[in-house]
Amino acid sequence: MAKPTTAEPAHSGLSPRQRRRVSLGIQYAVFVVILVAIVLLADWPRIAQNFFNGEVARGMFPELFTIALKNTVIFTISGYVLGFFLGLVLALMRLSSVGVYRAVALVYIEIFRGLPALIIFLLLGFGLPIAFPGFKLPGDIYGTVALALGLVAAAYMAESFRAGIQAVPKGQMEAARSLGMRPGRAMISIILPQAIRIVIPPLTNELILLFKDSSLVFTLGVTAATTELTKFGSDATIDNANSTPLIVAGATYLLITIPLGIVVRRLEARQGRKR
Repeated sequence: MAKPTTAEPAHSGLSPRQRRRVSLGIQYAVFVVILVAIVLLADWPRIAQNFFNGEVARGMFPELFTIALKNTVIFTISGYVLGFFLGLVLALMRLSSVGVYRAVALVYIEIFRGLPALIIFLLLGFGLPIAFPGFKLPGDIYGTVALALGLVAAAYMAESFRAGIQAVPKGQMEAARSLGMRPGRAMISIILPQAIRIVIPPLTNELILLFKDSSLVFTLGVTAATTELTKFGSDATIDNANSTPLIVAGATYLLITIPLGIVVRRLEARQGRKR
């Protein structure tokens, strides 16, 4: 009795490398077709008039830098400084041997990492005057924005600091204690400097996030003197019935965030080489 024959699978005759090249060629071809279609179908004169209008862009200077960018930087730096120190305290509380400290820090971190920054801004801007009539933060709008950004940043920085502290070898603390150094002194002089160096990349990344989150200041009702980049660009867009101010404001953000992003990547690469 003859055995049933099975059909051999057909082979394309292409090696895996050749199939990969064909696949990449098809993907590039699709990309080129889409790009050409966009170039041919787009109304470039209208795009230039509505998004890249030089006359409208020139009308934004020098206020774009002297007011909008200046305020954005002030909001960002003040919130970052507050978040840095509050986050450091929270990290130490999370690592404390006192259960109450750990619980308070954990609840704070979970709440402020879970809530959108917009809600924090609204609660501070409208909730504080209701809860404490007549109370005003120092610096008025600047103080409110610094507190809002700082509270949000602290929750994220705390976890970065905690990870950095735990990454320092335990032998460092043991060696400091063997030399007669008190735990608090050893933490400040030995552990924290090393931990901060370890977490510089995520801390720099948090600065980028705060720079962008500062745009939420519009919820507090800013004036012409306290406006920031996004609000400035939005108002100019409405006044000119043209979208160019938004493009200019976005480009100004990129002038800050792209160099900071490059710094973060280089710091991360340096940390990786050290490991």
